Amino acid sequence: MTAHQLVVLGCPGHRRVTLFAAAARAAGRPEPAVLPWAAVLRGRYELPPGAVVRVDSPGEDPEADLLLRGPALGPGYAPTRVEGGPAWYAGVTAALRALAARPGVRLLGDPDEIAAMFDKRRAHARLAAAGVPVPPALPGGLPSGYAELRERLAAAGMRRVFLKPVHGSSASGVVALEYGPRGRVQATASVEVAPDGLHNSLTVRRYRTEAEVAALVDRLAPEGLHVERWVPKSGQAGRPADLRVLVVGGRATHAVVRTSRHPMTNLHLGGRRGDTALARAEAGDHWPALLATAEAAARCFPRSPMVGVDLLPHSHWRRTLVAEVNAFGDLLPNLPGLPEGPAPGLDTYAAQLASPAYAPAPGPPPARGPLSRSAEAVA
Repeated sequence: MTAHQLVVLGCPGHRRVTLFAAAARAAGRPEPAVLPWAAVLRGRYELPPGAVVRVDSPGEDPEADLLLRGPALGPGYAPTRVEGGPAWYAGVTAALRALAARPGVRLLGDPDEIAAMFDKRRAHARLAAAGVPVPPALPGGLPSGYAELRERLAAAGMRRVFLKPVHGSSASGVVALEYGPRGRVQATASVEVAPDGLHNSLTVRRYRTEAEVAALVDRLAPEGLHVERWVPKSGQAGRPADLRVLVVGGRATHAVVRTSRHPMTNLHLGGRRGDTALARAEAGDHWPALLATAEAAARCFPRSPMVGVDLLPHSHWRRTLVAEVNAFGDLLPNLPGLPEGPAPGLDTYAAQLASPAYAPAPGPPPARGPLSRSAEAVA
């Protein structure tokens, strides 16, 4: 961008920021300035005139996380704690709306759409209303606890479901719950129950007694639990698989298969990248329809230049449902663009820089503002 200063709202030093900056340099763009999330959350920062702000994730920044969830958790705060999603959500959405209201600032991402993507109830309802296929959700409001959840699941005839904290991400607090013969119950989650609260763990564990499951659900329920039917996924190499599709400017640009031994396929929980070419071959003539479903999901967020869409392929890769939409789903290092897409061979950041949303604006060079020279905001 020549007439405006490109600024990244992110976490200084994080690979999201450094990988995007490397892509900008490779594209011959000026080095983007970095606006720390912590500075925005404190409301103490400055921006150059005509700033164009790329919104990136506040995740993995201890200072930002403490500002967002610390007051809600009090002395029991720890970065690994699961709880605090509603406070995180309120802080992030308020900060983005305040930033967007600043004169002369243009966000590459709409605060209201980002807010919808980070509310699983709203995202599911928006997709369903648009005719995008999604897993059936448990009718009614959010369950208040395990006893109510079990009663409503029985009434709905749902025996295998996913419980998703409404404002969670990266599988934090997600529970795969299933009921078997003779009343047996099992919950699979990366949540570790400790005396001081619930903690995220890199170890996926199973809770096999109803007392354990009830205690887990009762402690998660105050976060708000969105409940969806557990849809059996297609597999690869004997492992369940899903598909993350990146949609840039309305077009599917990247796709990666994720496989796991567990119901959650997140790479930090032991999932691993699968073979996208193999998935394309197995889907055959249905592959374009899978990508089209991701594009249809992204169209529900028309003011978002990039949307990560998680697909649940089923029926041997011939059909799919949309499991999630992610405002920050582009951290896919070393993944080349789809050969049939608009950015073949480009990584996810280069593809975005080549899209219309990032097109250089005509005009004189930008005036040097407080972020033009360094990545530091006003402390």
